[in-house]
Amino acid sequence: MYLIVGLGNPDSRYENTRHNIGFDVIDKLSEQENIGLLEKRHKAVLGRGMIAGEKCILAKPQTYMNLSGESVRELLDYYKIDETRELIVISDDVSLDVGQLRIRKKGSAGGHNGLKNIIAHLGHDTFMRVKMGVGEKPQGWDLADYVLGRFSPQERRIMDEAAERAADAIRMMISQDADAAMNEFNRKA
Repeated sequence: MYLIVGLGNPDSRYENTRHNIGFDVIDKLSEQENIGLLEKRHKAVLGRGMIAGEKCILAKPQTYMNLSGESVRELLDYYKIDETRELIVISDDVSLDVGQLRIRKKGSAGGHNGLKNIIAHLGHDTFMRVKMGVGEKPQGWDLADYVLGRFSPQERRIMDEAAERAADAIRMMISQDADAAMNEFNRKA
């Protein structure tokens, strides 16, 4: 069983911000795979269903970004999921161009507080992730202000297309493996 976690902040004032792109990808998968996000358990909104022939849980932690690991740890423990082979985390990344995807099987948090908290709760950094490029913060901007800001209309269109590609990448990670998805999707859009 796969656990697919999109990172974001639950408050409506954070909707459509750069930091919530993980939630956007979960919403896209929910819609495409007809998996309702109807349950509230383990500090998350979640839904269960099938993706690429495998049982999956889609989850949007409700702990706020910096405490995402609390929800992820509870979900992994409750559903007895192998975090090194069946956990996929979707997050924003300011080191990638807007709309660029980067799939990884392990790695550091790269300064991302949500990933940092997940790594702290797991005790290791070996889990699959889909990083969604949101662009580098402009010089002189505060990082928090940038990631909590909204996309321009042109960037939003690019990110909507990127969310589609991320959903395709996740299906490939499940049906084949992370290496196949890395070969297909780890290039500039």
